[in-house]
Amino acid sequence: MVLTAGNTMPEETPAATAIEEPSRVERDRQMIVDARQQGTGSLMWAFTKLSGPGWLQSAITLGGGSLAGSLYLGVLAGYNLMWLQPLAMILGVVMLSAIGYVTLSTGERPFGAINRHISPVLGWGWALASLMANLVWCMPQFALGTAAITQNLSPEGIGGMDPVQGKLVCTSILFVAAGIVVWFYDSGGWGIKLFEFILKAMVGTVVICFFGVVIKMSTVSGGLDWSGILGGFIPDFSLLSEPSPAFAETLTRSGEFATFWKERIVSDQQQVMITAAATAVGINMTFLLPYSMLARGWDRDFRGLAIFDLATGLFVPFMLATGCVVIAAATQFHATPEPGLVGYFSENPPEVEPAGNVVKGYGDLLDARLAQELGQDEFDALKADPEQLKSARAALPLADREMAAMLVKRDAFNLADSLKPIAGDAVAQYVFGVGVLGMAISTIIILMLINGFVVCEIFGLPPKGTPHRVGAFLAAFTGAMGPFFWSEAAVWLAVPTSMFGMVLLPIAYFAFFFLMNSRSLLGQHMPTGLARLRWNLLMLLAAGLATFGSLWSIWSSPYPYAGLGVMGAFIVLALVVRAPRTAEGETTT
Repeated sequence: MVLTAGNTMPEETPAATAIEEPSRVERDRQMIVDARQQGTGSLMWAFTKLSGPGWLQSAITLGGGSLAGSLYLGVLAGYNLMWLQPLAMILGVVMLSAIGYVTLSTGERPFGAINRHISPVLGWGWALASLMANLVWCMPQFALGTAAITQNLSPEGIGGMDPVQGKLVCTSILFVAAGIVVWFYDSGGWGIKLFEFILKAMVGTVVICFFGVVIKMSTVSGGLDWSGILGGFIPDFSLLSEPSPAFAETLTRSGEFATFWKERIVSDQQQVMITAAATAVGINMTFLLPYSMLARGWDRDFRGLAIFDLATGLFVPFMLATGCVVIAAATQFHATPEPGLVGYFSENPPEVEPAGNVVKGYGDLLDARLAQELGQDEFDALKADPEQLKSARAALPLADREMAAMLVKRDAFNLADSLKPIAGDAVAQYVFGVGVLGMAISTIIILMLINGFVVCEIFGLPPKGTPHRVGAFLAAFTGAMGPFFWSEAAVWLAVPTSMFGMVLLPIAYFAFFFLMNSRSLLGQHMPTGLARLRWNLLMLLAAGLATFGSLWSIWSSPYPYAGLGVMGAFIVLALVVRAPRTAEGETTT
């Protein structure tokens, strides 16, 4: 096949990618045309009724990573980083809008377009990185869903079982529920409609649950500090290198070990900021959007709908849900010692029994502080005697024990438990638990869906039917292992997972930046003048920040130089292996 600069799509592409029946697509197209003639209000209503792919993006972004990012942003920074997730999502929507523009203007499946017009290395890197992200990210979602069932929704029933048996029950529930929904998608036009309706309902449930918790918190005595919350939307980049001001007093009392705690806080803040940014738009979301649009039969007439869909179906639910979790976590946990921990290792037991999942983490923080003071060899000798270790922990200054109790890794269960006096047991445990479970299962469903697309692309198969289902269930099988590997602080385990995802994200961003500037692909539809300048500036800003986050994640890893070496080798290979061109400058396959 030869694609000249003037062509906009290969002749066989629309028939290969438009899964919806033509009559449905034409009815939707006519609805948009008629609504546009009737005015803005009618057009927005038509867009609302036809929206879908943006809600699928919400279903994946509102998962364990977003919950972890929001929870620990609130724990570590209070309201001071309320701006981070909306900013990351705005930049993500810019890139997704560009992806939608390219896909709907050409009708081409992006994997082939990148290989033909940019570089096969970049195309295959995008596909394989998305596959890896799906398989890795699915594991903490199953762990999160299991935690929601055993800790929040059925602590006496399933939570009271033998741990292995309880995990088997939970993973079976999640596996079957997600599998049934994904099966609908592969049933054709009606299945896609039903699939999207279920996902919209799940996203709506997540938002309502977390929004309801915050509304309840605002009505109790004292309410919420809304001036501080609104002030948190003003960007403050000092937290990249400094602890939140709320820790200042305790740090001062820590004396000569204030630097130890400061470095610990800043390191955690940096990881959580990367997590929050990485989970706003992940690399596998860039794979989902174009294929979900093509599956509905959308083309260039639907480009306005695509942008509206991303703004309403993705940005608004994401901002509401994550903002509410940040508010709840900041109110309950920021610079506040976890009850029962400060005096836990003393001879007199604390009046409040601490939650079991935080005790080990608290001890580990105190041990790190002791090792800093004694040196590793002397600490190892101390650790050999459990009684002496317990006494040494209890003998640490109050400020150190308070700081450890502030920084211990909480879980969604701890947040729900802390809300009981404010919101009541039903809201705290069941409403919050339903929200967390909705986050987990909706993300599992979408990760399965994306993995099916990726597998089909890798093997050059149509993105439907048995091959798609096999790829989808591959992600579910690997994800189901998550609860058996990850148990304590299941929410925190999404943090290193998301940092891994951030390393891969620039591959997708730069791939679509180059596609947006490919005249051989877009032809007459390539933006020109101020529109092209605006697109490029926004895309470069998004891709640049993603690259910064990627490099930061690599440098924070155990093997930074190896990671940088792999990244450098990939960039060189992508530059050397370019899409083949004829003498006239046409792209060929």
